[in-house]
Amino acid sequence: MGKSNDAEGTAINLISSGTEIKGDITSSGDIRIDGVLIGNLNTKGKVVVGSSGRVQGELYCKNTEISGVVEGKLSIDQLLNLKASSRIKGEIITSRLSIEPGANFTGTCKMNEDATGKPADTLGKK
Repeated sequence: MGKSNDAEGTAINLISSGTEIKGDITSSGDIRIDGVLIGNLNTKGKVVVGSSGRVQGELYCKNTEISGVVEGKLSIDQLLNLKASSRIKGEIITSRLSIEPGANFTGTCKMNEDATGKPADTLGKK
């Protein structure tokens, strides 16, 4: 039996190293950023910010793994994973948080749950 993907779309979008995008992105699939995004990103899938990746803006997604730099608000529906090389500056709202030794985070963090004690859906909410 194959591995299932929770995202509605099965496509993986890539912003490669050397690419800079200015503007907002909306997607239903997974996104990997190895370049630069200046703008907001809203997806129902997973976001990976590679070690050469940089995001300036708001990030709304289901799960994310960050090895690069993010400046802005992060609203993660499930798990935010900060790798050792990550540098975060801004506000974090997430249900679960994993931080490796060496990660740099400056800002605020709120662990988000609804009245039932279950993680609240933060996707697309500003």
